[in-house]
Amino acid sequence: MMQSRSIAILIADDDAEDRMLLKEALEENHLKNTLHFVENGEELMDYLHHRGKYADKEKYPLPGLILLDLNMPKKDGREALKEIKQDADLKLLPVVVLTTSKAEEDIIRTYDLGVSSFITKPVTFASLVDMTKTLTEYWFELVQLPNSSHK
Repeated sequence: MMQSRSIAILIADDDAEDRMLLKEALEENHLKNTLHFVENGEELMDYLHHRGKYADKEKYPLPGLILLDLNMPKKDGREALKEIKQDADLKLLPVVVLTTSKAEEDIIRTYDLGVSSFITKPVTFASLVDMTKTLTEYWFELVQLPNSSHK
């Protein structure tokens, strides 16, 4: 049995209900990971660059996984993804798009920008629990991620 690495998950989603459901689904899977939430692309970039209220790197560590909603105010997920993947310090972070969008152009564009996976948000809570279980097993038990202490 592989031990789950304790990696922070950063969830960028402007929908309060979606954030709550995601948190509950992850808790349902007894996930030990620390969860952090941001509500738009600007907050996401502030978090990743430790700006403003996210200045404390101990409290707001770089995540091992970003779950990104595409349709957010201020700066949407597509713009944020593009910035992350163009940034030498952030481009290795795995980003999984988790969105209501099923648009083929979104799927193609986000993979083009370097997203790790594209997942359409499940409709029921039970399927959300299943999806988060599969997702976290994949990212935290199977996948070999680059060591984030390379700086």
